[in-house]
Amino acid sequence: MTLPNKLTFLRILIIPVMVVIYCIPYLRNNAIFLNMSYANFINLLLFMIASFTDFLDGHIARKYNLITTFGKFADPLADKMLVFTAMSMFVATGYVLPVWVFVIILVREFMVSGIRMVAVENGKVIAASKLGKIKTFTTMIALIIMFWYQTSDVVLLIGQIGMYVACLFTVISGIDYFWKNREIILESI
Repeated sequence: MTLPNKLTFLRILIIPVMVVIYCIPYLRNNAIFLNMSYANFINLLLFMIASFTDFLDGHIARKYNLITTFGKFADPLADKMLVFTAMSMFVATGYVLPVWVFVIILVREFMVSGIRMVAVENGKVIAASKLGKIKTFTTMIALIIMFWYQTSDVVLLIGQIGMYVACLFTVISGIDYFWKNREIILESI
């Protein structure tokens, strides 16, 4: 197994740890500093580590020509799992992240994953596009800001605006993805 694939697995392993930390009432209900809960602080650190592994695995894979079919499949899947785990936590608060943002991003990701599965059945592997990478980057930055939502209303607003921008890139990159892969979609109808 290549180093980039190991980093992808690390990102996947961080996800259940984040969920367990979020589910412990003591960690979620007690502040560490700046009114930030232990759970948000720990999950912020874990999310940042996982996000960094996303950058690092792609960089290493390209630099040392360690790109694998598994990596092309598992890396975007790990990104989705990480992002939806964090977003679920913010939707669960009831006011930090609007459900409609979560749903738009979720639906786009399911549709893109469906197209990728059809492509794989036809022996094709579709790598992430630049717009998709911008979407992922803006989403991860917005989520990092959102982990700080307890510190002030201004931080919360900045994080929410960041998520709206990420949602916009989600829609734009989704349209671009469908257009570029329309032949695969039309073949499967």
